Amino acid sequence: MKKYLWLIIIVLAVVVGLVIWKVSSGSAKSELEIFSWWTGGGEEEGLKALFTKFNEKYPKVDIINAAVAGGAGTNAKAVLKTRMLGGNPPDSFQVHAGMELTDSHVKADAMEPLTQKLKDWGVYDKFPAGVLDICSYNGEVYSIPVNVHRGNVVFYNKEVASELGIVSAPASFEEFLGMLKLASEKGYAALAIGDMNKWEAAHLFENIMIAKFGPENYNKLFKNEVSFADPAMAESFNALGMLIDYFNTDHSALTWQDAVKMVQEKKAFATVMGDWAEGYLKTLGMNPNEGFGWFAVPGTENAFTLISDTFGLPKKAKNRENALKWLEFISSVEAQDIFNPIKGSIPARTDADKSKYDTYLQWSMNDFSALAICPSIAHGSAAPEAFSTKLQDIVNKFIAERNTENAVNEMIALAKETGYKAD
Repeated sequence: MKKYLWLIIIVLAVVVGLVIWKVSSGSAKSELEIFSWWTGGGEEEGLKALFTKFNEKYPKVDIINAAVAGGAGTNAKAVLKTRMLGGNPPDSFQVHAGMELTDSHVKADAMEPLTQKLKDWGVYDKFPAGVLDICSYNGEVYSIPVNVHRGNVVFYNKEVASELGIVSAPASFEEFLGMLKLASEKGYAALAIGDMNKWEAAHLFENIMIAKFGPENYNKLFKNEVSFADPAMAESFNALGMLIDYFNTDHSALTWQDAVKMVQEKKAFATVMGDWAEGYLKTLGMNPNEGFGWFAVPGTENAFTLISDTFGLPKKAKNRENALKWLEFISSVEAQDIFNPIKGSIPARTDADKSKYDTYLQWSMNDFSALAICPSIAHGSAAPEAFSTKLQDIVNKFIAERNTENAVNEMIALAKETGYKAD
């Protein structure tokens, strides 16, 4: 028996020794779980390009792509919430800059601050202060922006526009309505929308709000300096009501991708969407300024509706050191110039190489540096999740009922419930 016991001890010693040698020799693999909702179109391709470059730098790190499908992260956010509450976070996860980050995760003391890391990596001053402010809470940065999307864009089919005799962007909301009327009379779905997931209609409405309130007062709504009872709220719903006449009749059964595809297939003249639609149009074979054109939502030419995808570091990340490698990597100009031209977004850094970006993205980059920044409600930057979710319900109810008075009263009630000015 003793003979066998010694044999077992010797075998165990050899195994342990091999493990120690493997680790010390640097051949051991480690993991990095990245959680996102990038599963389709240019976004998935962009994410995979980041993974490829990251693995060139860190070949001994196995990336676990924990992406969850669902437009604007609807499904992913629910899964993430469960994991965070259960103490089982991914190593790093995609989150929209602003209240989606701070209200859901930072205030719950679930995230590590990254301010000092950004300074240590020498990139703190490479991001615009306004963008880092949206990623911050109580003076600390809690996530790193990998991109910036513009939300107030009308994308249109250039061939359809040529057929309709449209050669330039509308100078006013009324002129835009005239374009939609002309497209409708020619048998097109004038303004394609897919609001099956509700956020798409809220996305359209927030841009109408920016047009009617103006960028400065829109931003002041969320600083309690302007009331949600302002007459501009009723004007916003009235303007949305005018657009409803030009929606495709099956809008509630479609996604935003379906609506964009209607434009690509010449079934519709235009759609209002964030510029992830530009990435999708390119994957469908269209080129900017050739197959499709664009202009700012009428009335918002002096504004940039901001949506920024960021990544943070949960306090209970299992592979913290690898997560920090990932965050340092995505903060680099190299990573941002790899990802964004594919995704259909612009870099969050100010020193990116513009020559790597197409004509649409260069237009967006130029406006980003010059216009008023208005954080998105629908995408979690301007207001807490509870506000955004309720706004979606109010807007979709309005589209069904078209009752401005009721919608305004519901917005005022929502403002009061969530601590915003409503008198």
